[in-house]
Amino acid sequence: MSKNIFHNLNRMAAAAIVTIGGALAGSAAQAQTTVGAGYWHTSGNKIVDANGSQVRIAGINWYGFETSDYLVHGLWAQDYKTVLNTVKAQGYNVVRIPFSNQMVESNPVPTNYTQSVNGTAANQALVGATALQDLDTIVAYAGSIGLRVILDNHRSEAGNSNESNGLWYTSAYPQSNWIADWKTMATRYSDSRFTFDGNPTVIGVDLRNEPHSNGSNGACWTGDTAMSACPVSQTSQNWPVAATGAGNAVLAINPNLLVFVEGVDCYNGTCGWQGGNLMGVANNPIKLNVANRLVYSAHDYGPAVYQQPWFNGGTTAASLNQTWNNFWGYISANGTAPVWLGEFGTTNNSADISSTVAGSEGQWFSTLVAYLKNNSSLNWTYWALNGEDSFGLLDSNYDATPPSAPKQSALAGIQFPLGGTSGSGGGSGGGSNVSLSASASSLSLNPGASATDTITVTGGASTTLSVSGLPAGVTAAFSANPTTGSSTLTFSAGSSAAAGTANVGVTGTAGSAQATTYIALTVNSQSTSSFACHVSYAVTSQWPNGFGADISIQNTGATAISGWTLTWTFANGQAITQLWNGNASQSGAHVAVTNMGYNGSLAAGSTISGIGFNGSWNGVANAVPSAFSVNGTICQ
Repeated sequence: MSKNIFHNLNRMAAAAIVTIGGALAGSAAQAQTTVGAGYWHTSGNKIVDANGSQVRIAGINWYGFETSDYLVHGLWAQDYKTVLNTVKAQGYNVVRIPFSNQMVESNPVPTNYTQSVNGTAANQALVGATALQDLDTIVAYAGSIGLRVILDNHRSEAGNSNESNGLWYTSAYPQSNWIADWKTMATRYSDSRFTFDGNPTVIGVDLRNEPHSNGSNGACWTGDTAMSACPVSQTSQNWPVAATGAGNAVLAINPNLLVFVEGVDCYNGTCGWQGGNLMGVANNPIKLNVANRLVYSAHDYGPAVYQQPWFNGGTTAASLNQTWNNFWGYISANGTAPVWLGEFGTTNNSADISSTVAGSEGQWFSTLVAYLKNNSSLNWTYWALNGEDSFGLLDSNYDATPPSAPKQSALAGIQFPLGGTSGSGGGSGGGSNVSLSASASSLSLNPGASATDTITVTGGASTTLSVSGLPAGVTAAFSANPTTGSSTLTFSAGSSAAAGTANVGVTGTAGSAQATTYIALTVNSQSTSSFACHVSYAVTSQWPNGFGADISIQNTGATAISGWTLTWTFANGQAITQLWNGNASQSGAHVAVTNMGYNGSLAAGSTISGIGFNGSWNGVANAVPSAFSVNGTICQ
């Protein structure tokens, strides 16, 4: 980052495999593939997974390894698993982790962490371990819960902010060390111990944080006429030449990694944020030895960091969009390569999130979020998770509840969940998409999860939807939302299936023209034991168009459960926008929340608390749901 002031689950065991069968005239079978599978690569301006499905980096920066602590921050307050579980619960899919060359080469034993949180042992895996071993632990746990990691060489000597000389090396850590350290990191984090369910945790390397000109003594981009034309031969300052060499060195070790190359600050006399100027790519792009691995990266901030000339009384959304297009957005718009906004952030003051005042921090932030939303090929990681940072997503105790619900809600609107399936529709819910137009497709859903997709029937055709292979005690049900199109597609009432039932479901027939409807499939776990429950639901805050709520689940029965799904139905059109300490899916008014890896066990007589969410409401009525169920059991 370019400013010093800011640098001071286990998976559910009871997954039901549900097979959907649909016979449709003229429809071809379509494969189901897990979104985000394997190593990622590029295709035009998009990042795609091993199966060619588009993915979007929608992540968070968690800094500290680059500082003299040699460890991510916040572990003085929380266990590292708790922090990463919070990242996952809040919907982020990637963690950018900065480090320094000094950390890699000296590899000290960090000590700035607690070993107890509220009387419970914490961070025990870090005790006596070196910085690289601590990083191993952080990376491995992130991967085990489905997060991906980008390693970022933030600076040479351990410290705060970027390297003041603007270069990727110093006298103590010359360029040869920089490349050697990247080889070390590429080798270390390509090891199979950091791969989970076939998915590598470390998917890419950010070669250097914020190269910049430092007057005329720092980094330049090839062809920059204001810095002696920055020829290729100017190897001590030419950033693209250095980045190409380091990128090829990394790819020689692991050709599957993405290589992220940041911009500089100035090009041909036009200056912007350090690391945020990629204007030189137009005439002097980087070419790596391995195709489809290069991603360009920019950083962007608002006037709270520095009063750039484009922040003034005449600033509009259109003028901001044009600024971003000029500096880096054009690379994606032209289809040249993917672009990753590696850093951007704002304070937790409401005005700095959503103000409409021309030239204000809030105008910049809200417009940038809208820009990212409208350009889905752009990738991003917010700066920063750290609660000690004035831009922090968490508070100083690194609690699960973010201090700014509006900011988290804004970021949630541009997130991209991993681990679902890609198919014919664009379904959502429970992290899984259901392809109902295929003749034989399958997916895995946790009990209580829902999945939705579209199904199209043309000219009098019909389809039968069925479920099979349900384990004992589990049922499934279909439901149809209102149809769209020039005729009506009607479905019979939702049906349920007992264990082993092979063909149950609903049948629909179209009229004389094409009709489309949304189908929801819900898998419920029904208990035959003495499990009983009580759910407490309380609205904790409410504001125009938004509200917050807390939930706790008590096991009032005599039987413990491992893995839970809480379901309810909203009465007034409420919608969850962000939930923590659980995974939420919503289909219409129906909500299902499943446990995280760390809170799935519910012993007899025990209570799980701390489940909370932010939601939207109609501003008129916000009734508490009248009934709750856990694993299919109605709670009293």
